[in-house]
Amino acid sequence: MIPIPVVVCVLGGWCVIYLADTLLRSSSSLKASYEDWLMSYGLSISPFHMRWQTALFNRLFYSWGRWKPRFLYLWFSIGMVFGIVAMFGSVVLLGKTLMQTLTLMITEAPAVQNDRMLQVVVPGVNLPISQLTYFFTAILISGVIHEVGHGVAAIREQVRFNGFGIFIFIVYPGAFVDLFTTHLQLISPVQQLRIFCAGVWHNFVLGVASLIVLFLLPAILFPFYYTGVGALVTEVTEDSPANGPRGLFVGDLVTNLQDCSVRGVEDWNSCLGEISRKTQIGYCINAATLQQLSFPARVYRRLDGTVECCSNSSLTDVCFSYSNNLDSHLYACLPARKAIEASQVCRTNMDCQKDFVPSLCVTPSLENQTRLIRVKHPPNVDMLFVGHPMHLQYTVSLSSFVPRHNFLSIDLPVVIETMCKYLISLSGALAVINAVPCFALDGQWILNSFLEATLASLIVEKQNRELVGFLILLAGSALLAANVALGLWMVTAR
Repeated sequence: MIPIPVVVCVLGGWCVIYLADTLLRSSSSLKASYEDWLMSYGLSISPFHMRWQTALFNRLFYSWGRWKPRFLYLWFSIGMVFGIVAMFGSVVLLGKTLMQTLTLMITEAPAVQNDRMLQVVVPGVNLPISQLTYFFTAILISGVIHEVGHGVAAIREQVRFNGFGIFIFIVYPGAFVDLFTTHLQLISPVQQLRIFCAGVWHNFVLGVASLIVLFLLPAILFPFYYTGVGALVTEVTEDSPANGPRGLFVGDLVTNLQDCSVRGVEDWNSCLGEISRKTQIGYCINAATLQQLSFPARVYRRLDGTVECCSNSSLTDVCFSYSNNLDSHLYACLPARKAIEASQVCRTNMDCQKDFVPSLCVTPSLENQTRLIRVKHPPNVDMLFVGHPMHLQYTVSLSSFVPRHNFLSIDLPVVIETMCKYLISLSGALAVINAVPCFALDGQWILNSFLEATLASLIVEKQNRELVGFLILLAGSALLAANVALGLWMVTAR
């Protein structure tokens, strides 16, 4: 959940800003100078909303809008086609997401939840606080690129550009452009479409560019970092089960989880998933060593039906189950590290019959979903982890990039990789949401211009076309509102 001090600071900060703004506006001696100061800097303040507008970038926007007119015409024409397709596609996607959400509410099937392409993101609930910097930065970059598209397209279509601005709504940043409305209304519907579709088109291009950078990142960073040799530990949380004298440390290179080879972060995640899905793997132990290490212990069953044969207070001993030719249910309490540190993994006793040395396959007898995992991170001693594999996944951060030189940061590739992932998801989401035919979004103006361009000959009366547009916007707004409301409920109230 969101930390209470953060909520207090945000609400308190906005209250102070609004109170100060109200007092200054109500002061007879300071009102005029205060309003002049706001106007000179392009600032405006309202409850939980602050915006800044400037004409400083107008010359830059005009230079972009007049650069290679034929190329920009082709560029924004492609964007217009994409925007129209995105408008219809967003409705289909929102409809599918709504059906998946309703199915999940009824059946509570985790597979359906994983298949949902769109999910409501609430910082501190399903978005870690540590990721907020990436989240808000990606939102701001996506918003700026979105509005640059509108501004450049408007100048290309001879619409006057008044200025560019940035706003903050509660804690969410964004951007906007100020266009001369009269010029916008005088141009043709197709020209309007090029302008209105430019935002979602630029968000799509930003997402694709980020995806390309993410895909080519190993090649881009090859002179400085190498990959494919393991997963480099970049952070271990204080409450992590992997934290300790014989645990993992920043800079360790993980090469194996059990018998699963780890060449990067993807392998780490897939190996943990495989370990979680499959039954606990066993370890080959020489029969004589087993007799030497084991000691008598009382065997009893846990509530979940599994067997325990070690003292509950033991931090080094683990109960192992095994079978021999005479009995298929034998148990021994063994010191885990001595028993399995140099042992090969196995599933049955047949896997251990090598070199004619009598060996047995012993399997840790642990609670359901709990696993004993041997983590190799040479040249250090293997880490033995006992717990749910997902605890290891959530509390240890890793990178696939290993620095070639000691002075290189191990965090830089992670920062670039994470930012690209956020740009892909958030810029794509901004394109989808803005394309929805919904009031106050780009989809409203895309729909209106599209109807004017396509239905003017079929529905002669403009009022009738506006009525059709209004009904579609009403349906689109209801669809989006239902997705947001149910998505918030799924994230916060369940």
